[in-house]
Amino acid sequence: MTDLLDLYGLAEEHGTEVYWFDLGTAESLSLPLEDGSCAIAMDPWRMSTLADEKVKLAHEMGHCETGAFYNRYAARDVRQKYENRANKWAYKKLVPQDELAEACLQGYREPWELAEYFGVTEDFLRGALKYYQERDYIVT
Repeated sequence: MTDLLDLYGLAEEHGTEVYWFDLGTAESLSLPLEDGSCAIAMDPWRMSTLADEKVKLAHEMGHCETGAFYNRYAARDVRQKYENRANKWAYKKLVPQDELAEACLQGYREPWELAEYFGVTEDFLRGALKYYQERDYIVT
């Protein structure tokens, strides 16, 4: 299971700088740098829990790891495609299919229980469940 420190370690290992400062209306963001690396900005005043921080960092890492970047002029469908790609990476990293199946076998059934088990937000966990269900990875 990937924890928050693992994500920060992965960012460092991959040369991704993570910065903390007030982002105004944004909670977090990532951007590619000219040297091929990536930078992530996180707003600590907009992170309500460690699970929230973990989910946001994983999502931004998903952008960096998959190269799923867009600019503010990109069409809505292009933006959504890249957001989906970042989410897919985060789902697989934080709630891997095999670990999800194992958690269910251990008796974790409710989304809130699974979210607590994986240390993610319930909204994120529901997104992961939907992702796996749409691909017939799990049966409801």
